[in-house]
Amino acid sequence: MERIFRSGDIVRHFKYETLSEEEKKSGRYTYRIVGIARHSETEEELMVYQALYGEKGLFVRPLAMFLEEVDHRKYPEIRQKYRIEKM
Repeated sequence: MERIFRSGDIVRHFKYETLSEEEKKSGRYTYRIVGIARHSETEEELMVYQALYGEKGLFVRPLAMFLEEVDHRKYPEIRQKYRIEKM
């Protein structure tokens, strides 16, 4: 199954699950997809996304990492399958 993210999609990082209900209200670990960029030298695809909390900074992460599954050996308490999922 191909996972597709579009500009404007709201997503959350798997660590969102570790927050209390009160902390979740802050928007921590939630992001808005800006789009996919390409590194100018390596041509690696990068996901560009904006935090919906704090200073609302822009972030990039290699697309392959953005799409990967959670390491459930390292984080056995996490139920979310993928590192980043749509809300």
